[in-house]
Amino acid sequence: MPTRAFRVIENEWITLRDGTRLAARIWMPEGAEDEPVPAVLEYLPYRKRDGTSPRDESTYPGFAEAGYAGVRVDIRGSGESDGVIDGEYTPRELSDALEVIDWIVAQPWSSGAVGMMGISWGGFNCLQVAALKHPALKAVISIASTVDRYNDDIHYKNGCHLSAQLSWAATMLAYQSRAPDPAIVGDRWREMWIERLEGEPFMLEEWLGHQRRDDFWKHGSIREDFAGFPVPALVIAGWADGYRNTPFKAVEGLGDTAKAIVGPWVHKYPHFAWPKPRMDFLHEAIRWWDRWLRDEPNGVEDVPQVRAYILDGVRPAHRRDADPGRWVGLDRWRTPETLTLHAGQGRSLVAEPDGAPPERIALRSPEDTGTMAGEWFTLKPDAELPGDQRADDAGSLVFETAPLAEAVELLGFPRLELRLVPDAPSANLVARLVDVHADGTATRVSYGVLNLAHWNGNAEPSPLDPGERIEVRLDLDACGYRFGKGHRLRLSLSTAYWPTVLPGPDAGGIVVETAGLTLALPLLGEAETIPVPEPENPDPLPRYVEHAPAASRRSVERDLQRGLTNYRVFEDTGLAEHPETGLATRQVRDEFWTIAPDDPLSMTGTSRWTTEMRRADGWSVRTKSLARLSCTRNDWVIAAEVVAYEGDEPIHTKRWSRTIPRDLM
Repeated sequence: MPTRAFRVIENEWITLRDGTRLAARIWMPEGAEDEPVPAVLEYLPYRKRDGTSPRDESTYPGFAEAGYAGVRVDIRGSGESDGVIDGEYTPRELSDALEVIDWIVAQPWSSGAVGMMGISWGGFNCLQVAALKHPALKAVISIASTVDRYNDDIHYKNGCHLSAQLSWAATMLAYQSRAPDPAIVGDRWREMWIERLEGEPFMLEEWLGHQRRDDFWKHGSIREDFAGFPVPALVIAGWADGYRNTPFKAVEGLGDTAKAIVGPWVHKYPHFAWPKPRMDFLHEAIRWWDRWLRDEPNGVEDVPQVRAYILDGVRPAHRRDADPGRWVGLDRWRTPETLTLHAGQGRSLVAEPDGAPPERIALRSPEDTGTMAGEWFTLKPDAELPGDQRADDAGSLVFETAPLAEAVELLGFPRLELRLVPDAPSANLVARLVDVHADGTATRVSYGVLNLAHWNGNAEPSPLDPGERIEVRLDLDACGYRFGKGHRLRLSLSTAYWPTVLPGPDAGGIVVETAGLTLALPLLGEAETIPVPEPENPDPLPRYVEHAPAASRRSVERDLQRGLTNYRVFEDTGLAEHPETGLATRQVRDEFWTIAPDDPLSMTGTSRWTTEMRRADGWSVRTKSLARLSCTRNDWVIAAEVVAYEGDEPIHTKRWSRTIPRDLM
């Protein structure tokens, strides 16, 4: 199909039945009114005007040139849209999306066929909206998302409380406190801003109100009804991100309805993600849309159901621009054959039981074990990625193979089975699969965590009986990895993984029984090496006017005098101005965690944000927000504050403070 010219509609109002206006930016192929076109909808709260404009401008022009209208909509209460956000993936958010699809279908330029796409929030809700079965929604592309909101998002993981939950609550508090742009909404901007500031929730309150896998988390988790999911789904993720499990769970649950792609990437679109190699996402997506929105028989059904990049001996580094490996394709996903390793003599891992006498090994890790874990939610291939695991292995119980006689390639979910005895009513278990290089460098390949009170399920956990043996089965995160000849496989067990996992209420230790301890590794087996083309444009993101540079810092400090470990994250986007709109924006995050290695109740987390918006005509607004989390044995203690400024004048302040009972975590 020849490339079509297109125009950009900077703002289009979509009026919902209740009168709320949602703001949309549209990339419209020329001539669409005479020859209607399909539409691709992306619907999220991250501000089309400034927040996602770089990635939108690297993606939607390509769709428009291929004859698709790109419709980028800010959800209620974000960007220039009316109203106030009411939470994450709420029924109102999803019903608004259905109305947006109705609006698209009713436009004279619309062919009546709609696809939905997105990464993260937009990747989540495109699956959730598709599950509601709007007849015009024909297919989705979901990147860095989840089919299980409880276990594969930033909130909880197998009953463990993730620190990313505070981080993300603070992020949303800052994001949603930003003003609409007067250049779009006119003199209403201040009234709309005050409405948001007064009404925006501190989402951590709601999330901490649901510490088990209850109906709150089942809502929006499409795994609850895979059989009823109505449309083809292309599900994409990166090994360097926290959402790596979803493509495999999607193809397992949806079967032939789904295709999966997993690359080496952080939490970014694949055509500009790190580490390289990248993927020609635009070509991939347009083929997907051509098949399902235009009914073109182009062979999309025949591509491998799973395409995965098998990492090959990756080494931790301060920055990973490119990861070694190869792309493989599996025509159909299947339950992998496994290599089962057993605990052997001298805390070894062996393929066949070696008659080692059973041991009972006491383990209670220092509470600051885990500082080399990196971020759960990664945006850059630097210190956000896991570092050398030897530092965390010092606080862990380690089992290890001899140097491998032959390479071992994995694809799938490793599974750990063991018997253990807790010494307190609560404890966490963390298992890491590590590649030990010839020089001792240790790369984390996969990990899994379990709040042992949830050992028999996340819906109805129960306190542990100290001294009572339990049998645990723990699936580690999916991985695609080649352990080279001469490398060693290491299993590292700990009872702490801070700050990724927040500590439980007890300084709980466990006794690990080596008898029966097994680690089943999913073997790749026979798999064809396939080409996955990289984008022609190696740098597709647009350049904006830089008024102040970006900065990023991460550090760990061990305060030997006070007996504390401090973990700090500082991120500054810099001040950048869109060359066409004249809007300059900046966001600064300063996050600080602290814990005493011998006291789980000493844990505190504080996240501070500053957001700025300004124009050359003198208009400027900013917000300063603060979110805090601490704990007692029985409670989570949270507090937050947002102060808004017009120029240098504070015009609004809102504070939250609440104590929420802990529920076995």
